[in-house]
Amino acid sequence: MTTPTALATDEARTRLHELTVIDVRTPGEYAGGHLPGALNIPLDQIRRALPDIRHAADRGDVLVVCASGARSENAGRFLAENGVRAATLSGGTGAWAADGHELHRPQSASRATWGMERQVRLTAGVIVLLGLLLGLAVHPAFQLLSAGIAGGLVFSALTNTCGMAALLAKLPHNRPLAEDLDNTLAALRNR
Repeated sequence: MTTPTALATDEARTRLHELTVIDVRTPGEYAGGHLPGALNIPLDQIRRALPDIRHAADRGDVLVVCASGARSENAGRFLAENGVRAATLSGGTGAWAADGHELHRPQSASRATWGMERQVRLTAGVIVLLGLLLGLAVHPAFQLLSAGIAGGLVFSALTNTCGMAALLAKLPHNRPLAEDLDNTLAALRNR
């Protein structure tokens, strides 16, 4: 098993021309801005793409990217467990943009979706408010909804994972179209 390494944004920028960059965010997040030349393979599709990623890694270095670094670390660990050497981008596309590096935003992007973090904040907030309102109006036991979300958020922070994000990623607006993913995998094979 290989251990994933992390590249700083400046190092990644200077090596961008020699890297195969895989963005593991949802298609909507990817369309909102990604590293130039990055291919979109959402985190939950990494297993399906493993043979093509392995092929790309045999030809050169692979860089895995997400919004802040958590999803790309998960992808990097999965790839390492399967014998694929890949680096991650420290701080993700957020750090890339904060350091003044260009994000590519396709003109033809037809699907605009909120970032996953924003979707999680909205969903958690709605459930907490719903639990509190139902607890006041119907029965105090509904406040357990709010307590459950609070506990989930604490667990998420402590483990640097997010079950709610994993569930939200399965919603249709966060899923890649089958032909888009097939085209991405074909592009990865042809690099």
